[in-house]
Amino acid sequence: MTPFKQFQDSTIERVETALKHHLPASHIEPKRLHEAMHYSTLNGGKRVRAMLVYATGYLLDVPQTTLDNIACAIELIHAYSLIHDDLPSMDDDDLRRGKPSCHKAFDEATAILAGDALLTLAFNVLAKTDCAAEQRINCIKLLSQASGSRGMVGGQAIDLANEGKSISIAEVENMHLHKTGALICSCITLVACLKFDPTDNQYRQLKHYAECIGLAFQVQDDILDETSSTEALGKTQGKDKQAEKSTYPSILGLRASKQLTNDLYNEAISSLSPFDQRTDYLKSIAQFTISRIS
Repeated sequence: MTPFKQFQDSTIERVETALKHHLPASHIEPKRLHEAMHYSTLNGGKRVRAMLVYATGYLLDVPQTTLDNIACAIELIHAYSLIHDDLPSMDDDDLRRGKPSCHKAFDEATAILAGDALLTLAFNVLAKTDCAAEQRINCIKLLSQASGSRGMVGGQAIDLANEGKSISIAEVENMHLHKTGALICSCITLVACLKFDPTDNQYRQLKHYAECIGLAFQVQDDILDETSSTEALGKTQGKDKQAEKSTYPSILGLRASKQLTNDLYNEAISSLSPFDQRTDYLKSIAQFTISRIS
């Protein structure tokens, strides 16, 4: 087993143990709502966002007990976003990670409420982070910005508004920097803000790494939507084309899109140059992001 695989496995085990601690027990009323929250949060996944939190913490020597709540808060936001993305009024997908989407396993109203509950729980968890009060406030500010209308939610709104339209590559990039990139970037900035002022060069370099990885992640998603299968993806393949969305492959072509992921990877790695060898996990996550097949 490689050091990165060991890191990945230990991260998944650690964050999922922490998530189980924070989620309301499924036997507590309202049981159906709590069951839906467990179903959508603990249904597998690569935990890339949690890995980024712990890898940044490893680089900056932040205690894992502090990182636990940050990782959980971001994973809870991510789980809520996937529930809502799959709804009939959004991307309308019946599958998520190879299982029925939340609104299919339960019902649409329960899915909406489960997403709402996970969103609010995320900030409850983040408010209990083991760090100074001012640092907790900064973390809450950063995550709310990354998750809201100027971040992930705004990106989803742009995506829905552009269905069936032909948009430029710059507009596609702007959409994905918000929809996918903002939350991924927060995995780095919430940890970095515990050590650096946002004006510091090291903070800016880490943020740029995160922006590159966030965009590369989405380009690879677009590629896989064209080249992979429903079985491998765990969600319906070809949904972007069906919805007539502008994607990187539809504008640039597959070859140029693959080259773009490599360029973003190289730029991300270059952004880590001010740091020492403790960047190994971040470098491995960058490689994992562009080489994943699902």
